[in-house]
Amino acid sequence: MRPIIEFCSSNLASGTDKVMHHLETNSHLDVVEYGCLGFCGECFQYPYALVDGKMVTAETAEALLEKIKQEIKASAGIDLE
Repeated sequence: MRPIIEFCSSNLASGTDKVMHHLETNSHLDVVEYGCLGFCGECFQYPYALVDGKMVTAETAEALLEKIKQEIKASAGIDLE
């Protein structure tokens, strides 16, 4: 089963749009964008995504990408490096 990475469209302005587009190029992942994921407080504060339902946050979009990669490797054993 492929990991599912979910993004909130309201959070894309914080730079997560580039993270989402980067991850979409990987055929081992399912990347989904929703209008709202219901985490408005977090969405307002920093870049985030859900990886198989687990919230992953970071100070920057670049750091978010690295944390997502780490979470995928830990939970699914897929190395995205």
